[in-house]
Amino acid sequence: MIKLGIVGYGNLARGVECAIAQNPDMELSAVFTRRDPSSVRILTPNVPVLPVEDAETFCGKIDVLLLCGGSATDLPAVTPKFAKKFHVVDSFDNHANIPAHFAAVNAAAAESGHVALISTGWDPGLFSVNRLYASAILPEGKDYTFWGKGVSQGHSDAVRRIPGVLDARQYTIPVPEAMDKVRRGENPDLTTRQKHTRLCYVVAEPEADTKAIEQAIKTMPNYFADYDTTVVFITQEEMKNDHSGLPHGGSVIRSGVTGWDKETTQTIEYKLNLGSNPQFTASVLVACARAVVRMAEKGITGCQTIFDIAPADLSILSREELLSHML
Repeated sequence: MIKLGIVGYGNLARGVECAIAQNPDMELSAVFTRRDPSSVRILTPNVPVLPVEDAETFCGKIDVLLLCGGSATDLPAVTPKFAKKFHVVDSFDNHANIPAHFAAVNAAAAESGHVALISTGWDPGLFSVNRLYASAILPEGKDYTFWGKGVSQGHSDAVRRIPGVLDARQYTIPVPEAMDKVRRGENPDLTTRQKHTRLCYVVAEPEADTKAIEQAIKTMPNYFADYDTTVVFITQEEMKNDHSGLPHGGSVIRSGVTGWDKETTQTIEYKLNLGSNPQFTASVLVACARAVVRMAEKGITGCQTIFDIAPADLSILSREELLSHML
């Protein structure tokens, strides 16, 4: 059995706990939290919930720690820290900062002889692998990534921080016309505004200035200013009934050409339609934990990414079963 630990217990960690239960070669050994452990109720019976400071007492008892914190401030500190003591997996998703995160984690993991797998999930993660495969197979072509329709948790949080806003959900929506052009092999040059629109559902305080809130959303730099954004004000009851889930998904498309005269258009598309973003991301992390154990058995150390995983190492199936049923 692969013994796993979870650090943190939010939406992603709850998804990890559920995913572990679906993998018969894995078991949950402990959950570590910064909250009062007595206030945390997990689903798995007879598994301790402990202060995060107690994690080091499980060195040698846990095969992989799954780090379920946020990318903004948590994982940049937590992943290098735990990579000094454990094999770890995280879902760091700030694309621009991945090289710096890799360097910091690699220094810690290489020195301690551990495997630290970073930036896994679906983007970065599965979408990253598809971009790599597609660009290698069609070297003359262009990559396009469309996200949604789905809830952006970071953008939703940004709206909730506006004065007068009680609650908000922000949906990222691909522009159908742009996707159609890409699928037809036209290889268009698309601006940010041409690829996605944003739809915000907002619950405002009773006396709030809704026009001011709408203006603040639509002009917010780095979030909404570069997009066509629609703001819809709804009641708290409507928010609870209609927007309590966290769906997401998207498509990675590469359009290229083959043939001596480049006369043939070829298109590769990989698509995800997710009922729950955190539960799906959690399922990827858990599969990657299996791969981390196998990498460690091969003597691999240091920071790794999903690019470094042999696909077979993700699967519970034996090599013979993979050859018989998957190949």
